[in-house]
Amino acid sequence: MRNRFQEFMDGRYGNDQLNQCLSVVTLVLIVVNLFTKNRIIWYIALVLLVWTYFRMFSRNTGKRSAENDRFLDFTSRFRRGGRSGGSYGRQSGGQRSYSRPTAEERRRQREQRKYYRFFFCPHCSQKVRVPKGKGRIEITCPKCRTTFIKKT
Repeated sequence: MRNRFQEFMDGRYGNDQLNQCLSVVTLVLIVVNLFTKNRIIWYIALVLLVWTYFRMFSRNTGKRSAENDRFLDFTSRFRRGGRSGGSYGRQSGGQRSYSRPTAEERRRQREQRKYYRFFFCPHCSQKVRVPKGKGRIEITCPKCRTTFIKKT
């Protein structure tokens, strides 16, 4: 059964942050509808639920990813406690700061996760890639030459 579902979902978009938000809003509207018995709220919840499943089972992953990126850009100031800007992650003080990767970069990094681990330099926040399965190793940042020890 699991294999059949995996085969069905192969090449489909799946779940992302926008779908999760739509699911929560749909659930809230359904609960509100239980108390108000308002048909308009029920239809809005139904449309949101259909849209969520449409996005989840869509094979047009580029378009769905672009929708999610626009959603993340729109909600970024709320998710970061009122701060705005185009970078994700922690800011300043030797903490990581990076731009959101494109869909191609995310795909490439997912493929590389089989063989590599990714760490951030504690001094300059540079992303460093090291091979998996080497135990505790000393990593030298290629940007600032800081060394730190991590388990791979």
